[in-house]
Amino acid sequence: MQLPKDPVILLGVINTRLRDYYPNLGALCEECGIDEGRLRDTLRGIGYEYDGRTNQFK
Repeated sequence: MQLPKDPVILLGVINTRLRDYYPNLGALCEECGIDEGRLRDTLRGIGYEYDGRTNQFK
């Protein structure tokens, strides 16, 4: 999966995919070949953390 370079756009893409297609972040990362740690670090850089209860970055 080709990810957007802009972190704000990335946030929207990831949260949409989590909402529509995946039960959790681990499943999304595994299926799409995304480094989960790197994704978390990128979105943490703009003030967002993954919330497993709601399955989204907040």
